[in-house]
Amino acid sequence: MSAERLRVEVEGRALELSNLDKVLYPAAGFTKGEVIDYYTRIAPVLLPHLRDRALTRIRFPNGVEGGSFFEKNAPAATPGWVRTETLPAPGSSKGRETIDYVVADDLPTLVWLANLAALELHTPQWRVGEHPDMMVVDLDPGAPAALKQCCQVALAMRDRLAEDGIDSYPKTSGKKGMQLCCPIAGTQSSDDVSAYAKRIAQELERAHPKVVVSKMAKNLRPGKVFIDWSQNNAAKTTVAPYSMRAQSVPSVSTPLTWDEVEAGAAGKRPASKPYTTAEVLQRVEKSGDLLAPLLDGGPELPTP
Repeated sequence: MSAERLRVEVEGRALELSNLDKVLYPAAGFTKGEVIDYYTRIAPVLLPHLRDRALTRIRFPNGVEGGSFFEKNAPAATPGWVRTETLPAPGSSKGRETIDYVVADDLPTLVWLANLAALELHTPQWRVGEHPDMMVVDLDPGAPAALKQCCQVALAMRDRLAEDGIDSYPKTSGKKGMQLCCPIAGTQSSDDVSAYAKRIAQELERAHPKVVVSKMAKNLRPGKVFIDWSQNNAAKTTVAPYSMRAQSVPSVSTPLTWDEVEAGAAGKRPASKPYTTAEVLQRVEKSGDLLAPLLDGGPELPTP
């Protein structure tokens, strides 16, 4: 492994990259240099989904098999040009009242984070200083349920949300599950958004009790898909679209088409195969950002 440092300039910012040949995904031989390359190439579609959002990172300095740590606070050596925002820290595990969050608005910040082995990028449903402009529903399968069953529940959720005029856009988690992302008006509190998502999850549980569970108790989940409505809590984050995940292969949280979800629900495509960085770059080159509508806002959620 080379310990050489490489000085580069990214959009006018000086960066020092290190250990580019360090393998971060041993099973795939995928290096830190390749991580930086992926994030640089995916930046045009990733950055709009990160912009103005307090960023939680999961760092893997010794690769996906070498341990990790969550990082919300800006590290001590954060360059002065990196945007930070001091925000309240509800539910902080370290008892902090505030956290100096990094906000990744530009390519230099994204490259700096990739060089720190921040493989996973997670964001809240709100922009800094605003109410949530997105509702996220996490679909988590309990074995033996898998991505096929997630696709089936996603279709039921899509149709129910459509009855209320809410559009939904699917993506893989990059692991075993899926998320549905719904653009909303940004005029309601996270409590209101969570309450609506919970109500819809409970409705679907009543309609499909053999497949859906809306309660968090793990003993209720085997063979079912847990609809995690709590992702809309102000203190929660969700993996960002196009973020890498710490799996054996360099998988990505990947936007899907509804045609793909319908095919997955019917068992017509591999139900457990993750999309890799190379595949996601090809998909974006072909289809652009399937989640671009999330950036345009949406309606208010109905209240009881």
